Amino acid sequence: MANSTRRIGVILFQLGGPDTLEAIEPFLFNLFCDPDIIDFPFARIGRKPLAKLISSTRARKVQHHYATIGGGSPIRRFTEQQALALQRSLMGSGLDAHCFVAMRYWHPFTGEAITQLRSAQCDELVLLPLYPQYSSTTTGSSLNEWRRLFRDGLPVHGVEPFYRHDLYLEALAEKVDEALARFPEPDRPEVVFSAHSVPLSVIERGDPYQRQIEETVALLMQRGGWPNRHRLCYQSKVGASRWLQPSLHRTLRELAADRIREVCVVPVSFVSDHVETLGEIDHEARAEAAKLGITRFEMTAGLNNSPTFIAALADLVRTAVGMETSPSEFGRLVAAD
Repeated sequence: MANSTRRIGVILFQLGGPDTLEAIEPFLFNLFCDPDIIDFPFARIGRKPLAKLISSTRARKVQHHYATIGGGSPIRRFTEQQALALQRSLMGSGLDAHCFVAMRYWHPFTGEAITQLRSAQCDELVLLPLYPQYSSTTTGSSLNEWRRLFRDGLPVHGVEPFYRHDLYLEALAEKVDEALARFPEPDRPEVVFSAHSVPLSVIERGDPYQRQIEETVALLMQRGGWPNRHRLCYQSKVGASRWLQPSLHRTLRELAADRIREVCVVPVSFVSDHVETLGEIDHEARAEAAKLGITRFEMTAGLNNSPTFIAALADLVRTAVGMETSPSEFGRLVAAD
């Protein structure tokens, strides 16, 4: 069991997002320069020119998404709120814990988080990827970048994918309940779970992401006990290669063809609101649904700094350092946040 007097540094990993319209293209360039995202023969030579081409083209396509949500991604703000709430929760339970945000493709970059961490003079670390399901393109990429930059000899604890965690599922179920309650008859709308897509080539190499997404949906439906029909789709495809299907756009067309008029979309692979939820779903998909004849469209709010979600993160950290939280403490953790 970890000594509670030792100072623990908790690193919260996220992909990040451009904070201004001008930052969109350099953000995308960083993303498409990532060898965990773009890999092919002779990639060392061709990756940067290809990333430049994709990012300049893609930036023009997605700029309107960012414009509709205020001109930049709110993911940094939400992740820093999560880090602060988690730090307060951990300190309230007796851990001398300090939380830092490490974004993969935009500020604060992993290197910036390492600088802050070293200033805090922590004795041991907990690596906490904020991706509930594992993919080499998310968790794998963030941890690879960490290993490239951080070689200090501190004890390190890792948090595994947490899509099965009771409090995480409870936090999601709360958001679904809130969204369904906005319908005149909560048991009528079809529930559409939307996850960020990944290339099929990634899945074919053994990536567990698709399986874990499907399991998340099954566990959440079981936990919520909702009588509503549901289906799973994927969003945010980039490029011409094959990605996980069906897409959110295709799913909306199928719903309309089935004469479904009330839809509740649940962004199931995200732990905070950002352009994929606020722009792609709540703005673009909402407008598309209206054109297709869907009369009521709701989206669940992001987990953001949900007390139940923060309690889930606190339990994951405490477990990682050997201070397991008993079931009787769950309620106290939620109340404390």
